[in-house]
Amino acid sequence: MGLNDTPSAERLHIGFFGRRNTGKSSLLNAVTGQDLAIVSEIKGTTTDPVYKAMELLPLGPVVIIDTPGIDDKGHLGELRIQKTRQVLQKTDVGVLVVDTESGRTAADEELIALFAERNIAYLVAYNKSDLLRNVPEPADDHEIYVSAQTGFNIGALKERIAARGQTSGPEKRILGDLIKPGDIVVLVVPIDSAAPKGRLILPQQQAIRDVLESAAVSVVVRESELKATFDRLAQKPALVVTDSQAFAQVQADTPEDVPLTSFSILFARYKGLLDTALDGVAALDSLQDGDSVLISEGCTHHRQCDDIGTIKLPRWLNAYTGKDLKYTWTAGGTFPDDLSPYKLVIHCGGCMLPTREMQHRQQMANAQKTPITNYGIAIAQMNGILERATKPVKFGV
Repeated sequence: MGLNDTPSAERLHIGFFGRRNTGKSSLLNAVTGQDLAIVSEIKGTTTDPVYKAMELLPLGPVVIIDTPGIDDKGHLGELRIQKTRQVLQKTDVGVLVVDTESGRTAADEELIALFAERNIAYLVAYNKSDLLRNVPEPADDHEIYVSAQTGFNIGALKERIAARGQTSGPEKRILGDLIKPGDIVVLVVPIDSAAPKGRLILPQQQAIRDVLESAAVSVVVRESELKATFDRLAQKPALVVTDSQAFAQVQADTPEDVPLTSFSILFARYKGLLDTALDGVAALDSLQDGDSVLISEGCTHHRQCDDIGTIKLPRWLNAYTGKDLKYTWTAGGTFPDDLSPYKLVIHCGGCMLPTREMQHRQQMANAQKTPITNYGIAIAQMNGILERATKPVKFGV
């Protein structure tokens, strides 16, 4: 991914839902102007959610999601419906496609109720309206009559999706609101066996971009060069941001009067997990022998010999607690519905997951009274520097 590419997690996610053979895929192709989805007269052609990152005017960068029919049959149908429901966890705008001639069914009404329950902006698109002699007036602002076949009202549908996708309130920043023009921000980026060869990982890329957009200066160093970097800088840095894995050395080499945090802690704030994660980390001190800990990552990648999630975190947790703990790992879009077996969930920064999905996981943990924290906050706690590492994001620099 290039520095100027919009990450999928930062794009508006638009999900197309509906019963089989209502023309979901045809309508998706009409809206995007591309053959993104396979179109067939055979019911159930779409068997798994299909994700496509693209530019869609007038919206800009989006992720389009085509889903299986919500009325699919049999055991495989149930699995497909379950996958469709999981898509709701990351959907910002839902488009329910209804066959105009057959109208809404109980399955459609159930999905509308889920949209409302999860606070998802939505539209009901009555497709195949070209088969009607007279197109009726929509019952309310959520409804629109369209035709994927003739292109009727496709432009209006795109405008309506765009209107529902607009967010209100102040723009979210990773660290740009913590600094001012001219500030120096030192970013500590370890280069180890787990680092992608030839590139920086996404949180590092996004942090650099945010510093640039703030008219500030980013200085990127490895932890081994940090101490010498302070000696060379004529101006005291406004902030040091480190990969959480290097907390021990970086906090020792960073002067006490220089604010310090980590990429993971910045993302806890950015994704809306900070307060919950700070409360959840207290569970580290009450873990007992035999307790189960869930370690969850939002991305899938090849596990390296000293992987943070599967190797380093369990090693550090065992050393910190002195207990014999049990571990479970999940990655990517997988996250258990039942969190009751776990005394603690430790989640990555979530840079690859939409904010809506991260908040859904947080809400699940809160509802089930399962403490949840994140990598950076847990590592800071285990290094005895949680107060210092979270002070910049709680009180500013």
